[in-house]
Amino acid sequence: MDRKKKLVSRIIDQGILPQYYHQDAGVSVQILKALYNAGIRVVEYANRGENAVDNFLQLRKFADKEMPGLLLGAGTIRNKIEATEFINEGAGFIICPGVIESVANLANDNNLLWIPGCLTSTEIIQADELGAELIKLFPGHLLGYAYLTFIKEVFPDLLFMPTGDVETNAESLTTWFNSGASVVGLGNTLISKSLLEAKNYAGIESITRETLQVLKGIKKL
Repeated sequence: MDRKKKLVSRIIDQGILPQYYHQDAGVSVQILKALYNAGIRVVEYANRGENAVDNFLQLRKFADKEMPGLLLGAGTIRNKIEATEFINEGAGFIICPGVIESVANLANDNNLLWIPGCLTSTEIIQADELGAELIKLFPGHLLGYAYLTFIKEVFPDLLFMPTGDVETNAESLTTWFNSGASVVGLGNTLISKSLLEAKNYAGIESITRETLQVLKGIKKL
């Protein structure tokens, strides 16, 4: 199994892919620690602010020292320049909000997993032709369960990750997986604004741990 397929397997085994950004590097580290302590080993740090690249480097350095087995990737990558910046800082994988051929080729040249965001069947076909191993269905809450069920019937051999306001409760997660999801991307429903404002990192760890336990139950069904 090659490097990219191994990473896809790790993400699918984890069941969720946490994703976040915070302008403060120290807060970003605390969030990462909470996720790691809960059992998370693959994380997406989103390129959603001017400090994203610098923060990512700090996170990667901290993880290399303190978090064995953690793989940190970069998300919200919109062009080749941004992808290059994060790859140079050690990104373990690249996630885009759309299908961007130049980023797909760059990731492939560096033997990195590239996960594109798709909304339509045309975009899914383009992503597949560019070699995407995992496809992010985005925005997940707008597309919904029925859409994923339909898309999975059309593309039964592809792997999908609904992302965007996906809920963490058992009913929602069960429905997503029953509809054909291989993994779900979780952002503000896992790392909520209220928890961040309160600097309640223990709360982030707790909800992450609970979500992972819910997933274990779903996978046994």
